[in-house]
Amino acid sequence: MIETVLLVVHLLVAIGMVALVLIQHGKGADAGAAFGAGAAGGASGSVFGAKGSSNFLSRSTGVLATIFFATSLSLAYLAQNATSQTDSLLDRVQDSPVVDAPAASADTPVLPSDVSVDDAPKNPE
Repeated sequence: MIETVLLVVHLLVAIGMVALVLIQHGKGADAGAAFGAGAAGGASGSVFGAKGSSNFLSRSTGVLATIFFATSLSLAYLAQNATSQTDSLLDRVQDSPVVDAPAASADTPVLPSDVSVDDAPKNPE
């Protein structure tokens, strides 16, 4: 139950981080805005003010990255504990009983005894 909740939070945080990174302007975008290439004639057209959006988005990305890191460690710890309680795959295979192959039935195609693989037609290349 806790693994499922943690996994959902982990995925939502990952999607949020990708969205926040894509929304942010690169460092070169500020140089273009200084010469009037930005929206609204060079003035800041953002809701957060001239510098507020970059600080808000940067801090939000940092918070989400911290949550992502914590959920990653938590999921790894839970997965390691769940694996250590069960036998390894190799132990399970070695302990399982050997099952014989089923006997051939009347529907199973059988190669006649007088035909060998060498008598098969060759590819004429």
